[in-house]
Amino acid sequence: MISIFRKVIHSKVGAAIALLFVFLMALAFAGGDIANFGRQATGGADADLADVGGKPVTAAAVTQAAKSALERARANDPKATMKMLVLQGGLEEIEDELIDRTAQTVFGESHGVIAGDRLVDSEIARIPAFRGVDDQFSQEVFRQALQQRGISEKELRDDLRQGLISRQLLAPAAIGATMPADLTKRYAGMLDETRKGTAVALPSLLFLPKDKPSGQQLRAFYKAHSEAFIRPERRTIRYALITAAGLKNIPAPTDQEIRARYASNTTDYAPQHNRRLLQLIVPTKSAADAVVAEVSGGKSLEAAAKEKGLATAEIPLLNQQTYAAQSSADVARAVFATAQGKLAPVVKGPLGWHIVRVEQVQDTAGKTLDQVRGEIVTALTMEKRRKAFADLAARIEEQFDNGASLPEVAKVVGAQVQTTPPLTADGAVYLNPGQSAPAELKPVIATAFAMEQEKPQVAETQPAEVLALYDVTAIAASAPAPFEEIHQDVLQAWALETGSAGAKAAALKVQAALRAGKSLQQAVAAAGKPLPPPQSIAMARRQLTMALQEGKQLPPPVTLLFRMAKGTTKVQTADGKRGWFVVTLNDVTPGKADNAAVLDAAQKELSGQLGQAYAEALSTAIRKDVGVKKDPAALKALRQQLGGSLSAATE
Repeated sequence: MISIFRKVIHSKVGAAIALLFVFLMALAFAGGDIANFGRQATGGADADLADVGGKPVTAAAVTQAAKSALERARANDPKATMKMLVLQGGLEEIEDELIDRTAQTVFGESHGVIAGDRLVDSEIARIPAFRGVDDQFSQEVFRQALQQRGISEKELRDDLRQGLISRQLLAPAAIGATMPADLTKRYAGMLDETRKGTAVALPSLLFLPKDKPSGQQLRAFYKAHSEAFIRPERRTIRYALITAAGLKNIPAPTDQEIRARYASNTTDYAPQHNRRLLQLIVPTKSAADAVVAEVSGGKSLEAAAKEKGLATAEIPLLNQQTYAAQSSADVARAVFATAQGKLAPVVKGPLGWHIVRVEQVQDTAGKTLDQVRGEIVTALTMEKRRKAFADLAARIEEQFDNGASLPEVAKVVGAQVQTTPPLTADGAVYLNPGQSAPAELKPVIATAFAMEQEKPQVAETQPAEVLALYDVTAIAASAPAPFEEIHQDVLQAWALETGSAGAKAAALKVQAALRAGKSLQQAVAAAGKPLPPPQSIAMARRQLTMALQEGKQLPPPVTLLFRMAKGTTKVQTADGKRGWFVVTLNDVTPGKADNAAVLDAAQKELSGQLGQAYAEALSTAIRKDVGVKKDPAALKALRQQLGGSLSAATE
């Protein structure tokens, strides 16, 4: 779980260069529909957690970012909770990220680095959450999205402005860094090294206690390890579904409506000239010229960008006017005058110098009314159905606001009320593996786990197809299971814990015997148990790296082997307290670093990491120059507010 939160919260400086590090907005809108993103902090929401060069980092800002981080974490693990985020140091990491961004803003503004309103406008226009059905920026969608998430336009603009200033400061520090050849050669040799060792396994089962614990001992163990026996929160949902088939009296599109729609969309039905593009934006003309030179020399634009720690962006088919709105008129003119497969002349836009390759040119003939009548009828029919759903949802919501209960409203609209068994936050039926909530309810499960009991809501779970009325009738809070109900589970956990402690003690004895010069056979005998035979282990570092990148689970002794010095012996626990290992690194065979391609690849990789290190060093220096004063008491209060009693208990 901690890795999930860290991936969500912690942002690499290199990523901030390739893409705008818009912390608040990236977290808020990347996850899609975040119903509870707004200003919901209470108590210390207005407190300042830190002073950064005269500008505050507030509890409200950290709270908003924490809620967004939690929503994104739940995409990987629906059972993730705010308590988990708080207990695992998430608030501290979020606070540090916001402090860094604030420091960079203060430093940038004091040295003339700014982001004007036009540049901010262009970033707003690029956010997918603000696009309408035509995939273009919509002022109405923009307004509704901000209102839904409880964010003011000023907060959005300030956040985007901070991200743009950060990029302008950090990008130049990272671009163009080169790792010296001598260091690259040593690194390349390490990549191909092979390590060999020996592992002795000490299973916890061999060290299980012979006697059972007293009732007092077992209760004391249960109390000390209560977090291991926590049951997830369960909720019972009552619901009623209204389908499209249940909607009546939806009029068919008239010929007048069809003709009016065609007339209002003549641009769409006129001949079209669209282009699909691959784009890279760099901050300086010299950097752009260097990339163009590499591409002219035979390198791909993608490869040239990757070597510099940057990333190209694929732009789907669009016309010149749309692309001009995203970049500038000059950039669009240059790109749309370039042949397919070629690089357009480098032109400066609002964000920097545009290097663009024309991937595809698409010319489409115009369409007559008769040719598009069918699709217009389909579109108008769907719009009428959507409006009918929206109107019905509005009427139902008004009845709920006036105090009507779910059964009362369901009876009026002729929908059948049903009730789920207790569900967990991932939609699974509690204590019934393989069973889950009805498919029509799954889109509202997350909301149901954030709403109050018997406060009905209405939502389209399938646009223009299914309308769900739902509320929560019972809530069983997440808490340790009662001792009496899990007595046998606690007994087994105690036995495993005790066995693991015995295995650890025996592993330390084996380690001590090996360090004292005893043979492996003599050291194993020191454990006093019939241990499994020692195992020889060997692996090349490149194999280890590939396995980790592919997400493979490697035995703990293998990964430990690459964190040891030759001739040393270390102990390591197995997953789930299943035992301990004693690992000895016997031999290290260096790899050969004489392959030009390997050396070139290693230098490019290290140069990218060096650039990131330069950017991180600059960020640290900026923070020191600006000056930061934290308020630990305010952060502690926020931890207790968001994390509850479990958080407070760890203070």
